[in-house]
Amino acid sequence: MQSPAAAESPFDEKLLDLSSNIDRFEGYNHAHALSIALIADAVAKQFNLAPHDRFFMQQAALIHDIGEMVMGREYIKAHRTLADAERIDLQRHPVIGEQEAARRGFPRGVQLLVRWHQEWWNGGGYPDAIEGTQIPLAARILRLADSFSALTVDRPTRPALTIAQAKQFMAEWAGIEFDPAVVRAFLAIDESVYSPGNPAPADTGGELQ
Repeated sequence: MQSPAAAESPFDEKLLDLSSNIDRFEGYNHAHALSIALIADAVAKQFNLAPHDRFFMQQAALIHDIGEMVMGREYIKAHRTLADAERIDLQRHPVIGEQEAARRGFPRGVQLLVRWHQEWWNGGGYPDAIEGTQIPLAARILRLADSFSALTVDRPTRPALTIAQAKQFMAEWAGIEFDPAVVRAFLAIDESVYSPGNPAPADTGGELQ
C-alpha cells in the first residue's frame, strides 16, 4: 500500500521504489531519502533556486546512496565502527553512484549531485576534495540535509539526536563540513518541514528522465 507521502509526491513510482530499496539496504526503516528531499527543497527555496534545479536536487536526494546499494557491502549495516580499509572502500560510493545514475538515464545534473553529496565546505570531503563554492549549491544543501536526517534517527552505532542537538551540530560544523549560508537557511525554516507525517516535496514542474 502506498504511503500518503508517496501518493502526493511528484516522483513516479519507479523512482520511489528505487529510493525505498536503497533505504532498506542501508538499514533505514523509514523514508530517509524522501526526508532529505523534503528538507533540501525547503532550504533551496531560501536561495530561490530555480525549479528545475530543485527537481534535479530532489531526484539526487532520493538516490544519493545508490552507490552503496550497488557495492552491496555487508559492513554498511554492521553494528560497529568501520575499519580503516572499509571506510576507504566506502568512499568509492559517490563515484559508483554517479556511474549508476548515468546507467539508469538520470540527467547529468543529478549524476553530479550524487557524486558530490559527500563533499565538505572546507575541502575535507570526498571523492574530489573540492571546497567552498566549487561545490554546487544543491550539493552543499544535500550534504546538510543528509546529515541532519541521519543524525535524527537511531543508527546501529549510535542513538538518534534530538532536533535541538542536531541543529546544534549543524551550527558547530558550519564552515567545516557545511556551508555557513546553508546552515543559516536551514535554521530559518520551520521545524514542521522535517517533522514526521509531512507530505513529499511539492511539485517543481519537472519530470523524471
